[in-house]
Amino acid sequence: MASRSEHADLSDLSGDSGFKKIATISLAALGVVFGDIGTSPLYAIRECFHGDYSIPVSQQNVLGVLSLIFWALVLIVSLKYLTFIMKADNEGEGGILALTALIVAHSKKNRHERWFLVGIGLFGASLLYGDGMITPAISVLSAVEGLQIIAPAFKDLVIPITVIILTGLFLYQHNGTARVGALFGPVILLWFAVIGVLGLVEIVRYPEILRAVLPWYGFSFLLNNHLQGFMVLGAVFLSVTGAEALYADMGHFGRTPIRITWILFVLPALLLNYFGQGALLLFAPQESHHPFYGLVPSWAMIPMVILATSATIIASQALITGVFSLTQQAIQLGYLPRITVKHTSAGHRGQIYVPGANWALMYATIGLVIGFGSSSRLAAAYGVAVTATMLISTVLFYYVARDIWRWNKLATNLLVSFFFIIDLAFFGASATKLFHGAWFPLVIGLVLFTLMLTWKQGRSLLLQQVKDRTLTVEEFVQSLALQQPQRVTGQAVYLTANPDVIPIALLHNLRHNKILHSEVALFHFSLERVPRVPNSKKVEIKKYGDGLCRVVARYGFMEYPSIRQVFSLAQEKGLHFRLETTSFFLSREKIVTGLKSKMGLWRKKLFALMVRNALSATSYYDMPSGQVIEIGMQVQI
Repeated sequence: MASRSEHADLSDLSGDSGFKKIATISLAALGVVFGDIGTSPLYAIRECFHGDYSIPVSQQNVLGVLSLIFWALVLIVSLKYLTFIMKADNEGEGGILALTALIVAHSKKNRHERWFLVGIGLFGASLLYGDGMITPAISVLSAVEGLQIIAPAFKDLVIPITVIILTGLFLYQHNGTARVGALFGPVILLWFAVIGVLGLVEIVRYPEILRAVLPWYGFSFLLNNHLQGFMVLGAVFLSVTGAEALYADMGHFGRTPIRITWILFVLPALLLNYFGQGALLLFAPQESHHPFYGLVPSWAMIPMVILATSATIIASQALITGVFSLTQQAIQLGYLPRITVKHTSAGHRGQIYVPGANWALMYATIGLVIGFGSSSRLAAAYGVAVTATMLISTVLFYYVARDIWRWNKLATNLLVSFFFIIDLAFFGASATKLFHGAWFPLVIGLVLFTLMLTWKQGRSLLLQQVKDRTLTVEEFVQSLALQQPQRVTGQAVYLTANPDVIPIALLHNLRHNKILHSEVALFHFSLERVPRVPNSKKVEIKKYGDGLCRVVARYGFMEYPSIRQVFSLAQEKGLHFRLETTSFFLSREKIVTGLKSKMGLWRKKLFALMVRNALSATSYYDMPSGQVIEIGMQVQI
């Protein structure tokens, strides 16, 4: 059964203007969605025949590798992601965090099983940070390496030029992608057209290469080459890196344009190029050190290096933007502390800039280029993080299909087992590179995973301690009826992390200053496990009388909460607070370790460090800084 968002996706593209609209969206999707998987031909075939675990160039081996690449693209990208996993949208949004939020929102499982699913979902999301570091490094470096094919004297310039390009790419991020967004699609369109034509020329010379579409050649390759053939699977997998991006970017373009663009244009262009490289190797085995550039005529090498570099920059941009979006989602879902998130476009809410994530990515990416020194060595580090994420996506999809969609259990078990075996094989092959660089993205993933869990559990401990030291809203209202404090004319807003209790800042102000404003509103921002909350349902107001009320503002994990918007929506529902004259009271906690809990001492200290360095609520919620009063308190966890 098609989901509500899928019906909307199709209906939006119907009518007289449907074709023009879908063509425009598809062109935009080319530049953002398919950049990563589209630049894989630069290094995937090369690593099979020239990498650390390379296989000798022979007719059977070439046909076998091409068969494995063909069926990997068909089974993983076309069948698994575009046909099945894209059905698991969270109100139209995709990605592993959106999938995790979907399960948590609808699942009725026990606490331990829910924590397991959330845990593996967070770990999968954490691994994408490692992917975001390696993809720009390997993509741009593999393109620039074409210079040393043009002239060996350029070899010493490859690393400096790559570093300069990457530095410029990251320095540009604060401007946003809106200014160059219109160029992304046409450049990638040209890229796919060119690589398709280059491959077609070689296929015409050796059409027998098309026999590789038969799955027997892939099975025969694995059976004949034993362990070495299994290890080559790690290089074969490079052809499908970027499949997770198709799912993550579904919310920006819709599943229909992505599916149509893949089937009609991207997949044919990729297959033509891969098969063309295979045909070239049968004629010229010595080209195995860089079969992609071996397809290019000598007169076209310089333009091709420029085009390849442009395509890899665009592919890198897509991964960088994806990390920004993932960071924002993690903050909104309560798995990371508040950090600066800047919107770079007034017309597109998805275009954001996260300075902290940007600089971390830049230093890590440049460090990888300098440390590994070549795209071939980087390829050894590439793949294990993506295969692990794909494994986790398969597991999460199983729970969605079984528990939320109520699919037939036998059919679900067979389908998911089929995908799981394929993912497990690729993961095992990629894991053989563990001591050749594959440890890096795993370490990055573990660090981010630890930070996310520490923040989530630390916030739970903190909120519990605060709750034990304050009153419920009902108890406070009863105390006002028994003993009325001195009231002063004015409006005050107190932010509270728990909508059912009185914030400590209010109690401290009342205890020490002995006064209470005539109108007091308790503001609580509720971060929902859906991408967006419509404005009609975003604000909920409850009035307790005696000048006290509670405002709950609900935001999705793809939205950016704003106190100004809440004031505007609340006024429409009868809360007449004036932003320019309201006083805002915030609590600022100083964390002290000491209480016994399941959280270790080092993690408590880490949480305290994260609290001290988190962005202030004033900046995060866009409050007028001149009207904010912070009240400090010490909390032991």
